[in-house]
Amino acid sequence: MSKVTVLDLARRKNDGQKLVVLTAYDYATARVVDAAGVDAILVGDSLGMVVQGHDSTLPVSMDDMVYHTRCVARAKPNACIVTDLPFGTFQRGAGAALDASIRAVQEGGAEAVKIEGAGPRCEAIEAVTRADIPVWGHLGLTPQSVHAFGGYRVQGKDARSAGKLLAAAQEVEQVGASMLVLEAIPHDLAAEITASVSIPTIGIGAGPHCDGQVLVFHDVLGWFDDFTPKFVRRYAQGGQELTAALRRFADDVRAGKFPDLEHSYGTTRRGPRKARGH
Repeated sequence: MSKVTVLDLARRKNDGQKLVVLTAYDYATARVVDAAGVDAILVGDSLGMVVQGHDSTLPVSMDDMVYHTRCVARAKPNACIVTDLPFGTFQRGAGAALDASIRAVQEGGAEAVKIEGAGPRCEAIEAVTRADIPVWGHLGLTPQSVHAFGGYRVQGKDARSAGKLLAAAQEVEQVGASMLVLEAIPHDLAAEITASVSIPTIGIGAGPHCDGQVLVFHDVLGWFDDFTPKFVRRYAQGGQELTAALRRFADDVRAGKFPDLEHSYGTTRRGPRKARGH
């Protein structure tokens, strides 16, 4: 497979091909995800919850994002690498967003960045795209606004808020975003937004009518069970399977069954020579 670019993603929308996106936060996971043939890898600030153990994405720093993006980039995936700009970057304005985006590309190896929100965030989106760094927008439930939303709540459920999200999507496209993530919004609104913009939409809890879908790697494989959003489908019970495997390892060690000679190194050393008799 050849390297996937943001231009390829746009063409796939036009060709009616559904886009597949998964998160990854390290080298080994990126290799597994890329081998599955996804179109893009999102180094999401969700790492704050599934990797660092925080209750939200808010404590994640730009240093964290650069570090994890660099780990993913070392896997040299065919998939396009997209990095979240964390809380405290674009909220400080276009200049801070541009500085953070340059770090993501230059130090981390990102090929695009993701910025949450519209309105005042559009200045940041425009500044970053003017620097020739592709930007993914993100509307609906934007996790960095969790306190303003009063929790993780579905957005756009009434006519007024739905109209605002539709207008925001068009605004984000107009200022140069190349992709748009739609999170936790009604499926009919997601369909309307998808039809109203020319850039691909990627849904997460936004129903089947988006141009593609993204999920968190740990959610898909059942490696994170602190909570399970309604929109997650588990394709494996990885946490349970891993725990069972590690218990078998512990049992074998305690029973003296591991390591055995098959999993041990031998030697070519010979014993001391006996003196030849006369």
